[in-house]
Amino acid sequence: MGEKEIESLGETLKGYKEKVPTISKGFLAWEQDLVFTARMPGCLFSYDPKRQEGCVPTDTLLASIAGCLAIDVVTFLQKMRAEIKSFEIETTGERNPIPPQYFKSVNMVIHLSGKDITPKKLDRAISLSHEKYCSVYHCLRKDMKVNVSYIIEENV
Repeated sequence: MGEKEIESLGETLKGYKEKVPTISKGFLAWEQDLVFTARMPGCLFSYDPKRQEGCVPTDTLLASIAGCLAIDVVTFLQKMRAEIKSFEIETTGERNPIPPQYFKSVNMVIHLSGKDITPKKLDRAISLSHEKYCSVYHCLRKDMKVNVSYIIEENV
């Protein structure tokens, strides 16, 4: 992939990334015990350390990393004229055993199928996301290992 094509991929996200507000707002309210409801524009969910009324905050961090990567990768693959039929990311995080229990590593496995999806295209899309575009990735600890692999399922 030439330098001009890589620049073109970056331009693909330009309109979307320029619309991302520089200030993000949210609201968190205590419901009961240790259950809280979080509200962001377009989203409502609950936190519960017992995982009975909601998820734990670190679960949403894993989802955020995967969501950010997914938006970038799908955008780039579409720009590369790949036709995506299915796309899922399986995430696993390994946490430090003692407080603070930050993630030491995050592993993501992309499962996708479609037409004209090649390892070369996917490697480039993942690389661009990590190197430049994934805001969540760039908010994380620098010593956290993030591994991304993929399984391209038979083109249907």
